[in-house]
Amino acid sequence: MMPAVKKTILIVDDDIDFLLQTRMKVESMGYATITAESQKEAGDIISKTRPDMAILDLMMENQDSGFILSFKIKKRYPEVPVIILTGVRAETGIYFDVTDENNRKWIRADAFVDKGIRADVLKVEIERLMK
Repeated sequence: MMPAVKKTILIVDDDIDFLLQTRMKVESMGYATITAESQKEAGDIISKTRPDMAILDLMMENQDSGFILSFKIKKRYPEVPVIILTGVRAETGIYFDVTDENNRKWIRADAFVDKGIRADVLKVEIERLMK
C-alpha cells in the first residue's frame, strides 16, 4: 500500500526566525512545507505550484502583502484555505474579522490568527480548514 501523500503548506513571512519556527511547528504536525520570505517570492511559487494551504504574514514588503497574496491564491486556487498570521492587532489595535461580510469580500482569507499562536491552537485551525 502506498503511503499517504503529505499535504503541502506554503508559509510566507519576512521574519526569518518566525518563518523557521512556524515551519518546524507545521512539519511536526506531519505536513510538508514550502517557505517564502517575501510577497514576490511567494507569488513566483504560486504561479508554478498549488499548495494545499497557505499561512501568510500580513505585513511584509507592503502593509497589505498578506491580503494581496491571499487574493492571488484565491483567484488562482479558490479551494485552497488561507490563514493570515498577524501581529497587527497587538501593534495597532486594528482587528480584522473574516466572519464580517464586508471584510470577506476583500480579504479573501479563511482565518486570521494572531502571531504567537500556540502550536496546538494552530494545529486545530489547520485541521479545521483542511477538511
